[in-house]
Amino acid sequence: MMATLIDGKGIAKTIENELKQQVVELKEQGIMPGLAVVLVGEDPASKTYVRSKERACKRIGIYSKKVKYDTDITQEELLKTIYELNNDDSIHGILVQLPLPAHIDSEAVINAIDYKKDVDGFHPINIGKMFLNEDSYWSCTPHGVIELLDRSNIEIAGKDAVIVGASNIVGKPMATMLLNREATATVCHIKTKDLAFHTKQADILVVAVGKPNLITADMVKDGVAVIDVGINRLDDGRLVGDVDFEAVSKKASAITPVPGGVGPMTIIMLMKNTIKSAINHAKA
Repeated sequence: MMATLIDGKGIAKTIENELKQQVVELKEQGIMPGLAVVLVGEDPASKTYVRSKERACKRIGIYSKKVKYDTDITQEELLKTIYELNNDDSIHGILVQLPLPAHIDSEAVINAIDYKKDVDGFHPINIGKMFLNEDSYWSCTPHGVIELLDRSNIEIAGKDAVIVGASNIVGKPMATMLLNREATATVCHIKTKDLAFHTKQADILVVAVGKPNLITADMVKDGVAVIDVGINRLDDGRLVGDVDFEAVSKKASAITPVPGGVGPMTIIMLMKNTIKSAINHAKA
């Protein structure tokens, strides 16, 4: 058996075309969705992410504003910028690119964002609403995983879903979203005893750790659907996930590649949340 490849790139493109059409219709009603991205410092990965977000905005027709600061900006100055963006009617989504320099309290900055403009889904109010299965802005990566499963016709309700990795950005919200869709969710992490015991139970396995080839073929059962969120650069320059793709794909029913799986979905979900926010602000 060879797994079906879950084409995140292709699915993201389909959603992008849907969003483009939505933006055309919104503009006809005088609504122009706007996203502000705040970037502090010169972190190469952060700069790459910000560039890809700007390009996605351009393709879809979303107004994009980049606010860039040197590493020595004070927390007070950064918070002032957040408050200004909160009150800017042309901006519907605010994203602060993490990580921030060590002297800035990231939590204080995230909490300062108006939760109605928190398109990253990191604000405690949005996390609480997601937990209660109320309408909110969901964290982009786990939201992207749900879209991948839905659009690949992989059933969630009643399935055993195992999440490896318990971060606030992926693991915990992922477990909640799967639970909200009536899966039985198990979360594993660094202190989990006998990881393979749990991963072998999974009908749906989501791995988000950042450790190359952590999941091997002997750790999964036949027919599992595997979503590999990890992205790791090897010494030879290759990008790989947290799952031994070659071996596991021979047992899985469906699997995401790295790159080209979850990555493109994260950015497209950010765009989706921004457009949703623009619609909500127009109704308010």
